[in-house]
Amino acid sequence: MKSRPSALALFVPAVMSGVLCLSGCGAGVISDPPVTQPPTTTVSVLVSGKVLAGTQPVAGASVQIYSAGASGNGSGASALLATPVTTDSTGAFAITSGLTCSSSSPMVYLVARGGKVGSGATNDAIALAAAVGDCTKLSTTTTTAFTVNEVTTVAFTWALSQFLSTGGNVGASSTNALGLANAFATAANLADASQGKTPGATFPATGKSPATKINTLANLLNSCAATAGGSSACSALFGGLTGSSPVPSNTLDAAFWLARNPGVNVSALYTLSTSSTAFAPSLTVAPYDWTIAINFTGGSMNSPTGIGVDSQGNIWVASYWGVASKFTPTGSPIFAAGITGGGLQSSFGLAIDAQNNVWIPNGDSASGVNGKLGSVTVLNSSGQAISGTNGYISGGLNFPVAVAIDPNGTASVLNFRNSRVTQLSSAGAPLSGATGYGAQSMAFIVSIAIDSNHNSWIGNQNDGTVTRLSADGSQSLGIACCNGPQGLAIDQRGYIWASNYYGDSVSQISSTGTVVSAGYTGGGLKGPQGIAVDGAGSVWVASRANVAGIGYPALTQFAGSATTSPGKVLSPASGWLLDGGMLQPYSIAIDASGNVWVTNFTNDAKYANSNSIVELVGMAAPVKTPVIGPPQAP
Repeated sequence: MKSRPSALALFVPAVMSGVLCLSGCGAGVISDPPVTQPPTTTVSVLVSGKVLAGTQPVAGASVQIYSAGASGNGSGASALLATPVTTDSTGAFAITSGLTCSSSSPMVYLVARGGKVGSGATNDAIALAAAVGDCTKLSTTTTTAFTVNEVTTVAFTWALSQFLSTGGNVGASSTNALGLANAFATAANLADASQGKTPGATFPATGKSPATKINTLANLLNSCAATAGGSSACSALFGGLTGSSPVPSNTLDAAFWLARNPGVNVSALYTLSTSSTAFAPSLTVAPYDWTIAINFTGGSMNSPTGIGVDSQGNIWVASYWGVASKFTPTGSPIFAAGITGGGLQSSFGLAIDAQNNVWIPNGDSASGVNGKLGSVTVLNSSGQAISGTNGYISGGLNFPVAVAIDPNGTASVLNFRNSRVTQLSSAGAPLSGATGYGAQSMAFIVSIAIDSNHNSWIGNQNDGTVTRLSADGSQSLGIACCNGPQGLAIDQRGYIWASNYYGDSVSQISSTGTVVSAGYTGGGLKGPQGIAVDGAGSVWVASRANVAGIGYPALTQFAGSATTSPGKVLSPASGWLLDGGMLQPYSIAIDASGNVWVTNFTNDAKYANSNSIVELVGMAAPVKTPVIGPPQAP
């Protein structure tokens, strides 16, 4: 066994001396609304608005409203108007009849195509969009007004990136209507579709708006849209999307391609964006990439660690300093003062079961509770502790730091101090005896993933080994593969991916224990920790250490096991999100809308983004939540 300290030990002493809020600090309980399937109904609504290129009206534009498809991501949408309406000389349009919404497919959006600005020639490259949302919630008696411009187009495209295809088609699988609806809510978070400006009207007060980047992207589109006849500015925009095939011919497809490829030709596209001043404030220097990220604080997060997404798309966060937080799918804290008590204390991990119960291991416990060796707190969807006043304490818990839920419903808890695994039933009863399961190859265990055969894969940080442990603890296999496997994730094909904290790399292991790669590198990896696999098998890794010469850590994306080049870096050389506000990122979760969520462990008030979570909007393939076992497409 190597004698160097674990990555866990690098920061535990720094936070041990603080004061914990153990009880009496929580807010009132808010329950999730019940999920029902109402009968299909239709309703006629009234819609009007303006199509603008910047502040200039687009006359003669063809405006259609679409209902999102339900046969897969990017599937063909349905035009709801028999004949599109046309904007007048002021860019105005009105839909006074013929618009009927169905409750079975309620998510709708507007697309405006063509038209001209001023007295110039028609510009066929104009294609602008706005997310409307749930059509059945529009008024049947009062006209709802929208503004369709470059800002709404950016919000629409980035938020709905995983559900969008060329030609302005939006669709989701029939089993992921909620993920699609939450993506529309994210679009509303990014832009106010009634005013055509960013951020949205209901953007959380606890969020940090990415308005300057959205406005810069809007100016980039405006450089083409506001010109007559599709000028050289349009050619510069489309030609600047290096590698696009086919080359986009309109601003909506250009935005879609850039949302999916946000690391391409950043400097040149930024320079092109400065030719327009339609939207302000905008960036004053070129960004690292064209990703859109939002930082959220609130919920009394205090050194946030574990993160997970429930079946409704709500984000749950564990904090080291004895508090759990719950956020809506658009980042609003549900419990302003967080959730405390129930044994929450020194928490590093989090997992959510099929009933939306949240499991949080506590590395410490109150005096007289389990000899101060820790506990496991379980919260229901309303934030109430269902594991008792002190949490579950049986089964040999000894500084538990991580937890994973087996597809059979049991919870496997890793004990850092004695390197044993405690299995608990859904009701908290110990299933692994009084002292848990152990194996000779297990030492300083910190990370866990469970496969479809109920095997636990366990990262042994100091020995650089991953252990495969059978469900009953009777069989184990130690695999020398890694260099401080601080995080583990399993993909759809059963491959294990380990983030090597000490090795600045990511290892890949087959389900039989064969080491496919002892370390993929690049993409900004530096002290990698949090790791997750998206619905298409791409691997996402957050590094805790800063990229050299930049001063911020990176998010790295790798090609998955099903590709022709597993481990190929898909992010830029220095990674994603270098201007996304990440500070000591700890854990990653991916939701059913394709958003990537990252916790920032830093709790130093001198940093603007301390005690926060970061949402990377629409970059990953959607995942069915909660994630139990290998990830699935929703």
